[in-house]
Amino acid sequence: MRSFARNLRSSIAVLATIFLLNASAWAAPARIQMQITKYVISADLYPADNKLSATAAVTFTALEDLSAPVFELNNGLQLTKVIDAQNKSLEAERLTTNSTVRFNLGNPIPKGSSTTWVFEYAGTLKGSETSPVEGIKLASIEDPISILLYPGRWFPMVGLYTNRFTAEMHIRVPGDERVVGSGSGVAAPKSLPGNRTEYTFNWAKPGFPGTIIAGKFLEPVAAPGISNIRVYITDAHKAAAVPFAQDAARQFEYFSSTFGQPESGNIALVEMPSDAVSATWAPEIAGIAGSRIAGKTYSRLLANTLAHQWWGSEISPATLNDAWITNGMSRYAELMYVEDSGGKTAFQSAVTDVQAGALAYDTEPLTTLGRLDPFSPQFQSMTLEKGAMVFHMLRWEMGDDVFLKFLRGLLSQYTDKGVRTANVETVAEAQSQLELRPFFAQWCDGTGAPTFTNKYTVFRLGNNKGFRTVGSIAQDLDLFRMPVELRIETDGKTEVRRVDVTGTESNFSVETFGRPRRISIDPQNWVLKSTPDLAVRVAVLRGQQQVAQGDLTAGLIEYQKALDANKNSSLAAYRIGEVFFMQRNYQSAANSFRDALRGDGDPKWVEVWSHIELGRIFDITGQRDRAVNEYRLAVQTNDNTQGAINEARALMQKPYKREQSEN
Repeated sequence: MRSFARNLRSSIAVLATIFLLNASAWAAPARIQMQITKYVISADLYPADNKLSATAAVTFTALEDLSAPVFELNNGLQLTKVIDAQNKSLEAERLTTNSTVRFNLGNPIPKGSSTTWVFEYAGTLKGSETSPVEGIKLASIEDPISILLYPGRWFPMVGLYTNRFTAEMHIRVPGDERVVGSGSGVAAPKSLPGNRTEYTFNWAKPGFPGTIIAGKFLEPVAAPGISNIRVYITDAHKAAAVPFAQDAARQFEYFSSTFGQPESGNIALVEMPSDAVSATWAPEIAGIAGSRIAGKTYSRLLANTLAHQWWGSEISPATLNDAWITNGMSRYAELMYVEDSGGKTAFQSAVTDVQAGALAYDTEPLTTLGRLDPFSPQFQSMTLEKGAMVFHMLRWEMGDDVFLKFLRGLLSQYTDKGVRTANVETVAEAQSQLELRPFFAQWCDGTGAPTFTNKYTVFRLGNNKGFRTVGSIAQDLDLFRMPVELRIETDGKTEVRRVDVTGTESNFSVETFGRPRRISIDPQNWVLKSTPDLAVRVAVLRGQQQVAQGDLTAGLIEYQKALDANKNSSLAAYRIGEVFFMQRNYQSAANSFRDALRGDGDPKWVEVWSHIELGRIFDITGQRDRAVNEYRLAVQTNDNTQGAINEARALMQKPYKREQSEN
């Protein structure tokens, strides 16, 4: 799955959050010194020269006596002038190690007072050379698409995704470009001398309107009957615009009916450069990489991105210790849409993937993650995947109807505000009338997941009255307390019971008419738990993350751990084949892809993509007939995961040629 592998190298997991998996030198200031409340930004973009020139009036309130304020600012941008509210020039110290600028004030700003500083700055932004996140393009002025993403620190800022602000922006670009921002419709684009155009945006609610995307986009495209969604796309991908809008409309309607109306009913779907992040979000904006749009592999990524209009935009984490709330719920909203559109089987498969991510780095409580680098694999896996599992388990505890009521209550009570873990617990208890302190203590303030075992004895009841099964559920976490589903499969009807498990062993007694043949604990995966199958997936996931960071050897070690746990793992064999392919070790790669085809077939998509990868290897080694046969076998699987069948059919028409730039 070459396209999938490339996406992995740039961003594992859903980058809709723009909290990326790549580790970086960036670190937040030790404490929050100020609250920025308002920006007025005027900026000129010069794609031909990769340059940005801007002025930002920044209004902020001191949260302590402020003698050395620190602002984050992209290393590619140099301050030319900073003046305070008294029109006094200020000197700044540039700290390139963490993309910040620091001011040493002779007269501290008193705690609680507000002021406005004006920053003038300019510089070259190209690729990921100056990015606050090593190797990831977040702010780049280029042709045909320029991106100025909020986490790219293209304006002076503090409190990544926790400091809510309003913004008025005036963005000037070449006359053949269009600009997308939050709060459009303030004024029509204005023509300027020199064949330039000015776009004005105004987002008046406290939020994160800090993303600007500009490019040589066509006239905004709308699908028939859909008035609130516009697609900004380049000519190269114009054929995908209408179905893209239609898919987004279905997802947006589902989320609106589930969570309530968002702060704005308008969405701009924007094409992003394929070599940048896979996705981004801002109020009224969902950006998706052009390669994902063209390949029609964006469905779940788009769902996650759109979900941030509620979970991230409407409410946000009060601190990075609370990032699991919005990251996790956006991930779970994605899964809820999978359930609604694809059914229970697709949902169960997605939950299994999320469980693996939740267990990959589960050594720190969710409520202490703020001390970690927010771009680290651990922060990502925990806030996205374990966060999603917390909401999944809350749904199991509450039931579907109460769970939806709880989500709506959380959104309505904290609109335009930061939300803390304690707030989630309070709203959950109020809506469900359940005592949930033990739940949050286990899953948010603790680590680890239970490993369930059971033992039981079956007794025949007299007078043809059936059978009684007496047994116990054991697990290894002494403080564990949670209801667990027990399924008893009998000669006749299958019985399902809800057993309250407390401590390391809990007893149960179930009467059935038919003789029990099999007893399963938590068969629908409502509870985050350790299993042998998940151990394989966890090792594979860790391997993927190592490969994404360029450490192929460490990735192979993790994949081998997965094979040690299950020597028939198709997934582990496939991932090993991917690494060998990257290394141009084609014989070993082919052997691994064949092992994947002979393995346990889990997950199902391994079959179709193994055939495609074998076909590519045969094409590279000059065996076209064998390659076409593999592509034909791929088509016959009728599995179009990640556009597999489309890829196979294209390769049947044109042989695969490896680009020189590929690993």
